[in-house]
Amino acid sequence: MTETEGERKSARVVVADDQTVVREGIVMLLGLLPGVEVVGAAGDGEEAVRLVAELAPDVVLMDLRMPRCDGVEATRRIRAQYPGTQVVVLTTYADDESLFPALRAGARGYLTKDAGGDEIVRAVHSVLSGDAGLSPSVQRRLLERLSQPEPEPVPAADETPDGLTARETEVLVLIAEGLSNQEIARRLHVSTATVKTHINNLFAKTGLKDRAQAVRYAYSKRLVRPPTG
Repeated sequence: MTETEGERKSARVVVADDQTVVREGIVMLLGLLPGVEVVGAAGDGEEAVRLVAELAPDVVLMDLRMPRCDGVEATRRIRAQYPGTQVVVLTTYADDESLFPALRAGARGYLTKDAGGDEIVRAVHSVLSGDAGLSPSVQRRLLERLSQPEPEPVPAADETPDGLTARETEVLVLIAEGLSNQEIARRLHVSTATVKTHINNLFAKTGLKDRAQAVRYAYSKRLVRPPTG
């Protein structure tokens, strides 16, 4: 016989979000639902870590972009110092640059703020049971990433020309392979804006003016091999 919602032990939860209206709204919503008990609320990552030390909650619902200490760093510190507390990210952002650092920091769940109360409660109890508490959109993103080919290796840092970083060299190689900014972003699991920043930086370091020059430069530096056949 499975445990019903009413019989299930309430999970003790801390809510961390820097926006007062959002934070209070989440606390109010969870207060109306069975299965969770909000024991504290934090306005930034520093306060979240302090409340975990003080209250020993089962789960922290963690926003990512907060002042003083962001959600990724707070998650890393909580999981390292207080392993009995799990973290479920609850954020507006579902892009790769938000998702994967949070998961690497130790978050076991990841939801966006359009999640309903029941979905939040399910994620909280999933992570306490040893499962992942991921929204369907996040699960799809993880599967997409696993199905994508890994980027070709780039030269070691001491072998890159003109002071390019490893990531700038990687972007340069992909330009030489004919990929668009959007395709490079998908391949590297970053935003298009980040790709543009890398391109601007590598153009500034190398004196290149356009993508055609970048292709010739990549071949001249033997970063890519000419096609054969």
